[in-house]
Amino acid sequence: MRKIFGTDGIRGLANAYPVTPEVALTLGRALSHLFAKGEKRLFVIGKDTRVSGDMLACGLVSGILSQGADAGMAGVLPTPAIAYLTVSLKAEAGIMISASHNPFWDNGMKIFRSDGYKLSDAQEAEIEALLAKKADISGASPKEVGRAFPLKDAAARYEAFIISAFPRGLTLGGMKVVMDCSNGATSRVAPRILERLGAHLMPIAVRPDGKNINADCGSEHPQEVSRQVQAWGGDIGLAFDGDRLIAVDEKGRVITGDQILAICARVMKRRSELANNTVVTTVMSNMGLHVALKEMGIQHITAPVGDRYVLREMLSSGAVLGGEDSGHMIFLNHHTTGDGILTALKLMEAMLLESKPLSRLAEVMEVFPQVLMNVPVKEKVPIESLPEVVETLRSTEAALGEKGRVLVRYSGTQPLCRVMVEGPTDEETREHCERIAGVIRKVLGHPEAIPGSP
Repeated sequence: MRKIFGTDGIRGLANAYPVTPEVALTLGRALSHLFAKGEKRLFVIGKDTRVSGDMLACGLVSGILSQGADAGMAGVLPTPAIAYLTVSLKAEAGIMISASHNPFWDNGMKIFRSDGYKLSDAQEAEIEALLAKKADISGASPKEVGRAFPLKDAAARYEAFIISAFPRGLTLGGMKVVMDCSNGATSRVAPRILERLGAHLMPIAVRPDGKNINADCGSEHPQEVSRQVQAWGGDIGLAFDGDRLIAVDEKGRVITGDQILAICARVMKRRSELANNTVVTTVMSNMGLHVALKEMGIQHITAPVGDRYVLREMLSSGAVLGGEDSGHMIFLNHHTTGDGILTALKLMEAMLLESKPLSRLAEVMEVFPQVLMNVPVKEKVPIESLPEVVETLRSTEAALGEKGRVLVRYSGTQPLCRVMVEGPTDEETREHCERIAGVIRKVLGHPEAIPGSP
């Protein structure tokens, strides 16, 4: 049995291995077998708006109940809500059925431990071993099988939790906010949260139908948010996919995840809230963030790509702020995982505390020219074993010198090779990136189009 866990749980084409009801059933049994040790024996299950979510939920629930544990059904909620509810309800674990920003035909399952953190590598390996020998997991007796029931107050609990992270006495005071909920899991809770805090909203992409999630909307497509902010005279635009946020300033310009980190880091440091004076990001962070944090006198730690690795470094260093340029931010003094709505509130909090528009706050960091290309590949061969690719990388790095950098890695969730180049000018950076991507396409390129890939 091949490895099924990627950088963020299990993900792939819905109803095709490993995102099948059969795997979900066995996963539910394995999770119950491993984690149902407490008195409550409760598992929390949530999902986004994909049409395949019910199919996977039924499999998970059946597996959990067959082991004598109970399943609390949270319904449609963002991924971080399931992490919070798992802790709040003292559940054994939480499972979120979602494929984040992927198109509707993909789906996946993310798992949170009882403490609200994601599984360790060792725990994932243990689960995969159980999945491989599913016959060895014995079920409960007929008298001891579990029950499934709706968690009727799940959304209200989560909304109150997120609102509690906003400073008491501070309101959004009529701030004009364009909000794109990607027809996904934030479609209901995000507008309610911001309205309760006093925002004046223009919500878009809030009518999910099971198949329109992320369809030309959400964090991967901020163009409509940008257009609406400019047309309406909005103060800020927000594009969600649950655990990630892409922001747009009042001029319609996209603010990068690294800029959000720099903005929040400066405000938190000024308010003595930046524990250990440290920020954790990944190797994909823009060189401009390194420079900005250095100028602010803030220690910067880099981790491998993936929020779980950012979190690991945060826990070991005592940092409370970390994240990825993709918009996945972790405010560890408030939550155990990345939360797009929480990030939005912290960004708007910074605007209010600094009494400045977002465009001015973003000036804390100069974004170095960066180009990212995704190349569909037929297999993920170690890059260092490909002479033509290695030579192209070496020549590019030599040409850039200290004026830029190159990073090539495989996606942990899709059959893609990601090529990232930073350089002194937009034109030179794009030329280098296209040359590297062309060589990778020649050596490893997938012969057919892959759903959801550019």
